[in-house]
Order: sequence, then C-alpha cells, then structure tokens
Amino acid sequence: MKSDNSFLKNVRNIHFVGIGGIGVSAIARMMIFEGKRVSGSDVSDSLITRELKKLGAKIYMGHGTDNLAKDIDLVVYTTAVAKDNPELEKAKKLKIPALTYSQTLGAVSKGKYTVAVSGTHGKTTTTAMIAKILIDAKLAPTIIVGSLLKKENSNFIAAKGGPRHGRAAKGDLFVCEACEYNRAFLDLSPKILVITNIEEDHLDYYKDLRDIQNAFAELAGKLGKDGFLVCNPNDKNLKPIVKKLARLGRDATKIIDYSKIRLSADALKVPGEHNIKNGKAALGVAKILKIKNEAAIKSLSSFPGVWRRFEYKGKTKNGVAVYDDYAHHPTEIKATLKAACGRFGDKKIFCVFQPHLFSRTRLLMDDFAESFGDADEVIVANIYAARERDDGSVNGRDLAERIKNVSARHIGSFKEIKKFLKKNARRGDVIITMGAGDIFKVGESMLV
Repeated sequence: MKSDNSFLKNVRNIHFVGIGGIGVSAIARMMIFEGKRVSGSDVSDSLITRELKKLGAKIYMGHGTDNLAKDIDLVVYTTAVAKDNPELEKAKKLKIPALTYSQTLGAVSKGKYTVAVSGTHGKTTTTAMIAKILIDAKLAPTIIVGSLLKKENSNFIAAKGGPRHGRAAKGDLFVCEACEYNRAFLDLSPKILVITNIEEDHLDYYKDLRDIQNAFAELAGKLGKDGFLVCNPNDKNLKPIVKKLARLGRDATKIIDYSKIRLSADALKVPGEHNIKNGKAALGVAKILKIKNEAAIKSLSSFPGVWRRFEYKGKTKNGVAVYDDYAHHPTEIKATLKAACGRFGDKKIFCVFQPHLFSRTRLLMDDFAESFGDADEVIVANIYAARERDDGSVNGRDLAERIKNVSARHIGSFKEIKKFLKKNARRGDVIITMGAGDIFKVGESMLV
C-alpha cells in the first residue's frame, strides 16, 4: 500500500499491535497529538502503556481478534509480533491497510526535513542530544527517540512554535533514530544522516560486515546533492561508504567530519568517551542547521542523559548505588563499564548482564567474553529471547564460563540474582544492570 504522509493525514482511527514497544509507542503518541483515535495491544502492562492510556489510547492486554474494531482505518505493527498474529490476520481479512513501524516512520519522514541518526551504537543518546540542542534553539523540532527523554519523560516531542528555519519550515524539522535491523532505515527519506559508527551486529539478519556496510551505503545514497552525512570518514568501517559517495562527484552529498569538532569531557554531564563522540555528532548537525557552536555546547552541558543509558536508579537500603544501562553489544558493554570505572574509581562494580537474543550471544560469544574487564563481579542472567526461539544451542551459563580475568557466574532467575546481590553487595558498592531486555527490574526491586 501507499505509505506517504498524505495517506496518514486522512487516517482517523489507528490500531497499534505491540503498542508498548519504544518505537511503536512514539508513533502512537504522535497520532494522539494529531487528534486521531488510537487503540493498541501488547502482552503486558508497562509504564509506556499506562502513559498512553492517560493520553486517551484504548489499551488491550494480550493479542486477540476482539481488539480490532471494524472502523479502524490503519493497523501499525512491530515486526517483533508473530506473522500469524490474530489482529494482523483479522486486518487482512477485513482489508484494513497495515504498515510496519518503519514504514509508518518513513511516511512521516517523507513530509518533513528529516534528521536521521543511524549507527550500531549511540543512536538513542545522539538523537536525544540533537533534540536538546534544537529545542533550546527554538527550532520547533518533532522528535522520535528510542528511549524516554528525562525532562519530558516521553519518546515523542511534538513541534511547538518557533521561527521559520532556513532549511525547514516551522514544524517541518523531524529528528528520529534510523534502525538498521531488517534494513528498516531504508524507509526513511533523510536530508541529514548521522552515522555514529558501524560494527557487526544483527547477524541473524545480515550476512556479514560488508552486508551491513552495503545497507548503510544504500541509506546514505538517498541523501542526494542537497543532503549532509555526519560521520567520521576515517573510521575503517565507514570508509567504503564515504568512497561510494565521493565517486558521485562534486555535487554529491556534503560530508561533515564530526571527529574534527572540539568537545571536552568537562562540557558533558554524561560520562564516557563514547558520549563525547555522540556529542560531537550532535554538534555536527547543529552546524548544518546554523546553530552557533557556543549555544549548542551550552545545551549539551545540561543534557541529563536518557532512560536506560547509564541511568541512576537510586540506592538500596544498605547504601548500594544502582544504575541501569541498555548495553547489549560487546562494544557498548566495554564503553559503559569503562565510563563506570572512570566515574566510580575504586568502588566495587557488580555488572548484572542479561544477554539479548540467542543468535547475538552465539555469534559474538568471544567478543562478549572479553567485554567485562572493568567490572569486579559479573552475573549473567538467562538469555532474553525477544523475537527468537530457544534452539538449545547457547545459554547464559555458556557465556559466564567463557568470561576470564574477572569473577563471573551464571544465575538464571531474577529472584536468585537479587538474593546474591543482597548478600554480597556492600555499602559504597555499585550495581549496574545491563541489557536490552527486562533486567532493569532486578535493580528496581532492590531500591528503598
């Protein structure tokens, strides 16, 4: 079906399958803001579904045919749901148009001046940093981010007032994350593309690194001569993409090298070398949009971080600090623990890691095993299956046994992990729950 912005404008009643997901819920918020009637289903209640309910959405727990009213104009769904999902099957039977989350995001993108933030790591934080800069500069951006912005407690920010901008009319500036899984980001129509970095990931879908690079190159190729690519062109994994653009000639996409932008660690509240790089990428976007560098850096200096990115959760009754981080790839784990080591000095760090996906754990096992060197104690939980089924080829114990040079153990259940931490973590120690699943519940359950 045609998935453009004009189609979305004419839709009145939308049903979301998997409405509690961080991406799908942002689109749902946007549609509510635009005055559309929204309903949706998910497998469990959450902060996100409760907030959507407060905004007026009708939320169903569990998936079933009765959830889908006959007057629905459009179904939007996450690809994480099964192909035989009863709501999708009913939509097909009733001939109700259905779009994936990425197709819907692409439809929004076609009607706006889009800043798309892509990369294996750092997408969410960089998107949030850009959002902070643009909001402070009163450029009235519309924002969709893959987490909750701390100040707004939302993954969607609607355009609010602001002057007409040199590159985009008032309200037409759109900032979003561009996810590479399934080549979903190819649905977008960016004018500015940020590529934070490229590494091997999602190898349940991609063949290898070259296949991943080809996907990013295809996305960059959509920019055209009036577009901008913000990246580190000297990064070895980005060079093939930059070379392809260079072959297009002098009218090709303009490249902004964020590695040359100056930004000190002292200018940021969020720790870590990786966040300095994220900040530089955000400053690259600010430069394109003609925001003064001093103003952009001032915005970054008060950037509080985002939900589940080195997020301080509180302290336990016996004085143990609890943090949570979304890191679920070896490089992200290393970066987060390195930042934690720099911040906490000699304090003992307990890292509670929940692997995400059986395929990722199996294919990157050696890299995972070498990622925890800056922790003092590592607890590996059972693998969070997400969209996969357990074929018995790998489990959390396998990873725990491969981790060397640091104390590591496998404790499958959250209840037993909590019991271990209560017994072994002392006042002044730090617990960091880590992973893309629901491991954050362990830390939250221990707070005063």
